[in-house]
Amino acid sequence: MMLKEHSTGAAALNTAAPAVSLSEIQSVVAARYGIEGTARLLTAERDQNCCIEQANGNRYVFKISNPSESASVVDFQIAALNHIAGASPDLPIPRVVPTLAGRSCENVTWRDGSITLVRMLSYLDGVQIKETERTPGQRRSMATSLAQLDLALHGFSHSAASHDLLWNVSAAHRLNEQLESVIHPDRRRLAEEFMTRFKQHVLPSLPALRSQVIHNDFHLYNVLVAPEEPDRISGVIDFGDLLYAPLVGEVATAAAFHMAGCADPFEGPAEFVGAYHRTLALTEPEQEIVTDLMATRHLITALISEWRAARYPHNRDYILRHNPAAWEALAQMAEISRNSARDRLLSEIRNGRNE
Repeated sequence: MMLKEHSTGAAALNTAAPAVSLSEIQSVVAARYGIEGTARLLTAERDQNCCIEQANGNRYVFKISNPSESASVVDFQIAALNHIAGASPDLPIPRVVPTLAGRSCENVTWRDGSITLVRMLSYLDGVQIKETERTPGQRRSMATSLAQLDLALHGFSHSAASHDLLWNVSAAHRLNEQLESVIHPDRRRLAEEFMTRFKQHVLPSLPALRSQVIHNDFHLYNVLVAPEEPDRISGVIDFGDLLYAPLVGEVATAAAFHMAGCADPFEGPAEFVGAYHRTLALTEPEQEIVTDLMATRHLITALISEWRAARYPHNRDYILRHNPAAWEALAQMAEISRNSARDRLLSEIRNGRNE
């Protein structure tokens, strides 16, 4: 299964993550940041991430960028974090930690001769929401936090904001060639159905919709809650999929991850979208396609994850963590009409729920 190599988005997913030894990382962190600590690996898709813990318990996240990641994109992500910290300082996001030389990122030449960009972020305490019991209050807290994050990002610009990224629901048609690589015939038909829906109902309307820089990966692994207060958001992490794109894609991507865990697969997403709307209202055109884009997120998850798992079997479990739920969600959405799915997703908005 191959993606076109001229796509920089494909190149990022085609290039293996760095694999620097922990001892070498500890030496570089001490030399560049003046921080003596023990390193342990954190899971990641494209980069190599480590937690650096000092003897006093202070922790940091050290990120080694994928070799295919451009310096401008790394600078974009750093600038966005700094912008959010200034625009909405109460939002629980990582803070950029400068080097001893005062730089937000630096190139490092490793012992094997490879050269990569590195950066340091503050470590956020909390429990990943995937480890907690889902509740309506938690979903609404998540949605409100995302809306506040998007409000903070409104007006932020950067020269690399429109970079090529395959995890962009508004550009799902670029994965059309991947449909032929879905071996299971029922799954292929399902994927083809939703790709057609995207091309017919979503793609023509996107240019007229409002766009801005969005987080684009606001899911149960990337949002933290307080251990004793699972409805209180304590952290939003992983800004690696940040990009300039239609705002409604942000909402749809996040809502897609709430289909599991309820008897009615639309209950959780409806609560999420309703709460987001109360803080940052969706326009009528956005409401019309948000359900289609929710399905599109599941579609690209299925297509990209199967391709990457085959390419990087050592990281298969992490890559495929959302794959079964994506296929299940597509099957559930295929059982009802497009209009019925839209109405169920927008039930809280249209019923005027204000709690």
